Amino acid sequence: MRQVRSLKRVIAASIVFSAIAVGAVGQSFGAATPEETVKTYLAAMKDQKFDEAYKQISKGMAANKDGEAWAKEQKYIFQTGEVKIFKYEVFPGKVEGETAKVPNILSSQDKFLNQLGADEYELYTLIKENGDWKIDQQEIVEKSEQSKWFAKKAS
Repeated sequence: MRQVRSLKRVIAASIVFSAIAVGAVGQSFGAATPEETVKTYLAAMKDQKFDEAYKQISKGMAANKDGEAWAKEQKYIFQTGEVKIFKYEVFPGKVEGETAKVPNILSSQDKFLNQLGADEYELYTLIKENGDWKIDQQEIVEKSEQSKWFAKKAS
């Protein structure tokens, strides 16, 4: 009888410990930050893993395309434009409620708009969708606004 009680205590303690451990893991591996979302997106685009990049964008940015259609379109754009992404540098973003803005300096080249491979100062707008940060818009930051987002980089 004593052994049964001891066994029950061990099982109960194991259940409590497991619940605590799962809670701690859940907290440390929670939803990605806006900066992590942008880094994941850019890494996927650099490696031309467009299906992975698609997971980081909002429904609005996907223009109601499913993952396969969006990925095909991106592949076509990269091939036609001979797009190459060399590197990126994501800076700390600014979060206001359900919206975030994350700056990035992109080093890339293509045959139409950036033949010389000049750095592009970008600003990503992210929104919350189903509790996750998703990229909703990407824009080029004008030189006059760069110091606001890239204080240590603007010249």
